[in-house]
Amino acid sequence: MSAVREYDIIIIGSGSGNSLPNAAMEGKKIAIIDGGRFGGTCLNVGCIPTKMYVYPASVVTRSKEAARLGVELEHRSTAWRDIRDRIFGRIDAISQGGLQWRKSLDNVDVYQEFVQFIDTHTLRTDSGIELTAPQIVVATGSRVSLPQVPGIDLPQVHTSDTIMRLEDLPQHIVVVGGGFIAAEFAHVFNGLGARVTQAVRSDRLLRSHDRSIAETFTTAAQHQWDLRLNHALRSIEPSQGGKVTVHFEVHGQDVTVEADTVLVATGRTPNSDTISAATFFDVDERGLLQVDEYQRVLSGGLPVKGLWALGDVSSPFQLKHVANAEMRTVQWNLLNPEHLKATDHRFVPSAVFTYPPIASVGLTEEEAQQEADREGFEITVKEQKFGDVAYGWAMEDSEGLCKLIARKDTGQLLGAHLIGEESPTLIQPLIQAMSFGLSARDMARGQYWIHPALTEVVENALLGLELDS
Repeated sequence: MSAVREYDIIIIGSGSGNSLPNAAMEGKKIAIIDGGRFGGTCLNVGCIPTKMYVYPASVVTRSKEAARLGVELEHRSTAWRDIRDRIFGRIDAISQGGLQWRKSLDNVDVYQEFVQFIDTHTLRTDSGIELTAPQIVVATGSRVSLPQVPGIDLPQVHTSDTIMRLEDLPQHIVVVGGGFIAAEFAHVFNGLGARVTQAVRSDRLLRSHDRSIAETFTTAAQHQWDLRLNHALRSIEPSQGGKVTVHFEVHGQDVTVEADTVLVATGRTPNSDTISAATFFDVDERGLLQVDEYQRVLSGGLPVKGLWALGDVSSPFQLKHVANAEMRTVQWNLLNPEHLKATDHRFVPSAVFTYPPIASVGLTEEEAQQEADREGFEITVKEQKFGDVAYGWAMEDSEGLCKLIARKDTGQLLGAHLIGEESPTLIQPLIQAMSFGLSARDMARGQYWIHPALTEVVENALLGLELDS
């Protein structure tokens, strides 16, 4: 076997990991390794293409609601292939361009294959090449996790990796799952004109969200598409005309749904096993590679010198903005080993780009109450309806909601949860207030709120919190 190839830094993964090399590393010899599509999940099969589908679906869905405003609009057709080709014509070019640019750099070698650890600082690629470096960054992301049921490998069954490249818009699609990926795709296909049946094994959608938001969305979904609660997937089998029959167990009974396409969106798994991480490092029961606050990989609970991890392989959040923040931490720490910085995971926001859209940061009401009971303080909660502010009147909104949770004594915001028009944008000042320690009262009265903008729903929610004087 040829000699081990030596590098200053090895990066496994080309998503957020690809952003690590910067001008300060130009003198370092770097290897980037990725056996998948260059650019990672967000660019190729995640955040970006899904939102490019969400936007036209939302335009159509809003048009359906225009009648209540005295405006009749008609959705005549969906040019699925045009939408698909517009999206991936841009994304595939970015992926390929990023790959070629990295390959063009004199100090960077790109290995387009998968790799495994053979000791803490040595890797072997699938083709047998061995690489070593004093600094290795694991940024291998996550992958779709599929339930092991009969028929899961049928050609009509898709995941979020493949569903967006379909040749044609399905006539009837069954979406299996109740999380954010399932919620977004149910909206996409419903908005663009497919018949949608969404099946979830629990009694509501988005169970990890605050109960008020989850219940509001579950009701909204029931009004838009065929939502089946308490449906546990059991099998999928071929049926006539190229369709499939999906079998669910409902209270002990077999219930079937026939469709031409099935999307299974039931979760994701960290790609720690693909690199044999558990052989040398700490990996929890979820498959997450364990790191400390500085993003150092742990073994036996202690940091391994020169080993770092970021993104979905080590983070429970599975969010691109978290992966990017962790990347910046690793980037600094690689260059400043004597002055390590920690990643701030205190107030991590998230959004679900479904209809209506959802945004959240901080604790749910249940979590906040549990913390209050432990720490000995009281919480105050305010639910402000979008329909109670002037812009909500303009929209004739009947389901939008801004829910805030705060400490009653200090006014410190503990959680913010929104469902309704532009929620992923409306939540940003609340994230800022939590991140920089601004109390609810100071936030509400320390600035102007544009009237009659929709941001007044946030202002009124802040003013509605019952705080100690």
